[in-house]
Amino acid sequence: TFFPPEPPLYRFERYDENGKLLSRNSDEITQNEQGYEGNVAHAGHVEQPNKSPVHNLTIRQAELRKRAKKRNLQDIQDKKNNVIYRITLDPRLSRPLLQGGTIEALKIPSKNDTHLATLIYRVSDPQPTTKTILFSHGNATDIGAMYTLQARLVNALNTNVVMYDYSGYGESGGMATEAESYRDLQTVYEYVRENVCSDTNNIVLYGQSVGSGPSCQLAYKNNELGGMILHSPFTSGMRVLTPSRLLGCLDIYPNMNRIQHVRCPVMVIHGRLDQEVPFSHGVEMHRRVPPEFQRDPWWIQDRGHNDITEGKWDEYIRRLRDFLESLDD
Repeated sequence: TFFPPEPPLYRFERYDENGKLLSRNSDEITQNEQGYEGNVAHAGHVEQPNKSPVHNLTIRQAELRKRAKKRNLQDIQDKKNNVIYRITLDPRLSRPLLQGGTIEALKIPSKNDTHLATLIYRVSDPQPTTKTILFSHGNATDIGAMYTLQARLVNALNTNVVMYDYSGYGESGGMATEAESYRDLQTVYEYVRENVCSDTNNIVLYGQSVGSGPSCQLAYKNNELGGMILHSPFTSGMRVLTPSRLLGCLDIYPNMNRIQHVRCPVMVIHGRLDQEVPFSHGVEMHRRVPPEFQRDPWWIQDRGHNDITEGKWDEYIRRLRDFLESLDD
């Protein structure tokens, strides 16, 4: 279900309170530096060619649990020592500058001692109506890969943007599961409400692909949100694979049930050529939004799952801006 990039497309450099760069542990060096050079497919893991896929998966999961435990312990110690983080991107990625804003890298602690790698992009001159977009990204990506898009969004929309990595992704601790993704977004939302945007009417959820799952769940539970944008959403996890309900007991992210109960404006974006999450999912999600909270969807004729903004940036920004401005009407 979850496919975090291996290796991550960024790392958090650690500094003490005096600005001194702290050393990284050997596991982290192996994971990041070897991966940047393209020498390993999965950090620390070599598939055994004569073993079954189940065996390899079991070994892989054991390695991930071990790594998660070590990272959680390191993150707890870092918090006690007031460690400061700065993001370093994979050299293959560009790094656009914010136009007068700031970017803060931090790890937000959750209730189960997992710390979530987060980037907070702040505009330089926030106003009482300035929106904060809380972005839950897609599956096979992380906050490093999404860095350029988020910086461009801040510049174009003059909004704060908060993006985090799910448990088990990038520099976040823990393991990636459906339940953890719900807790992850709730944790980051509470931090944003207390430290970035106290007026919840100015907090807008943005869920892309698998990110539509935790976003719909939070909007289902929370009646104080300003709005929600669903980008290439699915009706439920199992329905992406089959419309049959024979395996309904194994389904995850029942978005189509939750979207019917949201109490904030919703905009749906979906490419008609999407071969990963069929276009019909986006149409059904829009249809199930309560009529008073439906906003104009954006159906893109010649785009698929991951290329919606390519060659469409100006229209993408215009439509997002129109939606955000409608929230103040």
